[in-house]
Amino acid sequence: MKVVVAIFFFLTIGFVFGQDKGEIIQQRIEFISEQLQSEEIDLTNIVEQLEYFYESKINLNTTNGEDLEQLYLLTQVQINDLLLHRKAFGKYITIYELQSLKYWDLTTIQLVLPFVRVDDKLDNLHITFKEAMKEGKFELFLRYQPTFQQKQGYQKVSDSLLQNSNNYYYGNSDRYYTRFRYTYKSNISVGFTGEKDPGEQFFKGSQKNGFDFYSAHAFFKGGKYISAAVVGDYQVQVGQGLNIWSSYAFGKTADIATMKRTANPLKAYTSVDEARFLRGAAVDLSYGNFDLLLFASRKKVDAAVIEDSTLEDLEFISTIDLSGLHRTNREIAKMNGLTESIAGANLRYAFGGLKLGGTFVYQGYDKDFVKDIRNHNQFDFRGRSMVSGSFDYSYVLKNINFFGEVSRNYNNYQNQKMGGLAMVHGALISLDSRASIGILYRNYDRAYNTFYNAGFSEGGNTQNEKGLYAGLKLKLNSKWSLNGYADIFQFPWMKYLVDAPSFGHEFLIQPVYKPNKIFEIYGRFRQQVRQRNSRDSDGTVTEIEDVLQRNYRFNLSYTVNEFFTLKSRIEYVTLNRKSNKPEDGIMFTQDFVFRPKSFPLDIALRYALFDTDSYDTRMYSFENNALYVFAVPAYYYQGSRAYILVRYSFARHFDLWVRYGEFLYNNRSTISSGAEEIKGSRKSDFVVQLRMSF
Repeated sequence: MKVVVAIFFFLTIGFVFGQDKGEIIQQRIEFISEQLQSEEIDLTNIVEQLEYFYESKINLNTTNGEDLEQLYLLTQVQINDLLLHRKAFGKYITIYELQSLKYWDLTTIQLVLPFVRVDDKLDNLHITFKEAMKEGKFELFLRYQPTFQQKQGYQKVSDSLLQNSNNYYYGNSDRYYTRFRYTYKSNISVGFTGEKDPGEQFFKGSQKNGFDFYSAHAFFKGGKYISAAVVGDYQVQVGQGLNIWSSYAFGKTADIATMKRTANPLKAYTSVDEARFLRGAAVDLSYGNFDLLLFASRKKVDAAVIEDSTLEDLEFISTIDLSGLHRTNREIAKMNGLTESIAGANLRYAFGGLKLGGTFVYQGYDKDFVKDIRNHNQFDFRGRSMVSGSFDYSYVLKNINFFGEVSRNYNNYQNQKMGGLAMVHGALISLDSRASIGILYRNYDRAYNTFYNAGFSEGGNTQNEKGLYAGLKLKLNSKWSLNGYADIFQFPWMKYLVDAPSFGHEFLIQPVYKPNKIFEIYGRFRQQVRQRNSRDSDGTVTEIEDVLQRNYRFNLSYTVNEFFTLKSRIEYVTLNRKSNKPEDGIMFTQDFVFRPKSFPLDIALRYALFDTDSYDTRMYSFENNALYVFAVPAYYYQGSRAYILVRYSFARHFDLWVRYGEFLYNNRSTISSGAEEIKGSRKSDFVVQLRMSF
């Protein structure tokens, strides 16, 4: 099978997507998904940001650089270069002047061009109601995602069995989604979102109000003294993500610029992740070089509530559930079991290339959080409340951007003072338009705990980690470039499935050959060494061992013509550890995209072959989907994968997406396990989505 995959790849080698808006957005999503390695991610906010700037391009003659940061395509040195050039030589006359900037190369300019413009007109900061209604945009999304194969948890059983078991779901297997939103440029946003997950009830039982999850917001941005304000659901991003960052962030990628967090202090929440958001009100005040963000949140979260029989009316929380699923008796019992309260303030100062910030956050619950003590988690948060404070900075000195954050948390549990210190310091250095390097050091105490964070890390959490990262980006000539990084890290305390302090390393190298705009080829090699508990444990002392994983990727691209593009990729992974036999896996994907300009129909196709020895050698691959639907499935075992996505635009105001995908396994008679088990070797997915925009 693995030989067949390789032969099929080389028969179809030679084609891929060009650098249009969809490709740029796809790259950013792939960056995040490769790091998170999760099939269930919601990156709506990032897509919305790029979609907006594509429709309402940034004016390079009026920008102060903050909106350019939100593109996730430029470093602070490059942004500062653009602003200083405008200050020294006056307004830009043409977009081609970007070629004269010292730290901008042609590739960067090509990436940014779809989102920027050069204009002498000043943006109107005074918005009238009539103008907002006339030029604003109304959007309504309706989405339906059924499940075709019968899963074990959806069997028809008696009411008594259903009420006394956690192996069966109360609701049907369909997912429903609706969203209504009004926007005026980036200044006003008002909307609501509702979603029902598969297995949850709808307008009955535990969900008598219809959707399991509702979200709503009213957001304003652009005033002189009130630069932003929101009521309802929102997200806060501060500093480098150590103290509070209530959304996803980029991790280690082939683009070294993503090692630095680019904070958008306050924005409306429009996703359906039921955990990583705040609910309440917030305002961002501005005066001169100072900005002050004030925010308060109070919402229900899912948690397992346990009553203490020794003390009357005493309850405490043993676990917090972030899945947002309410399908079984156990999951329904956790629903809204805990009330979370958060309040905070962030003061920022900006002058030229210097940015400073200080943040204070209080987080509390209405019940004590008391998880069972294990060796690896004994320094985790326990109690009812905690506070955290941080200081962050960013300074551009000529061609160097220094940045970092230092944060400390504190809580008092049973008269024991708990808490720790976390810090990250880094520098992005642009030697010229052809060469950049990045260096980052992080040190997170084992007792450092904040619930909403996204600091640069290997372990997926801003806790119990030290590390040193160095990255490189080189433009060797007009055709060749080279990206790479090396990261050395250690975990001073035990972790889940690692019963001793451990260490590891990771490095990546990615050469790219791009002789013109329509052809690109790159290779990638990544090696990861992490330590895990040995599988040969005798039950007394568990030794830890190195787990060595190597990933090899070859990607070739070519734009056939203005409306037809293709993409080919082959990826190979090996896994070696002392207590298990060597494992490997291979995956090939071939994508076809047809976007005729004269006909309102887009078609995206994929065919894939894969063969892995186990789930441990799985590989993730981003897939095209309907707008704001994210598919990053794991490919493992042996089989094939195909999907077709059709988008049809009609009657000027309507867009219809229809997508069907299917996994067909060669060596499986059942798929998954427990309530999610499917009898057979086929697993399908289907999406139909309608957007009405006026």
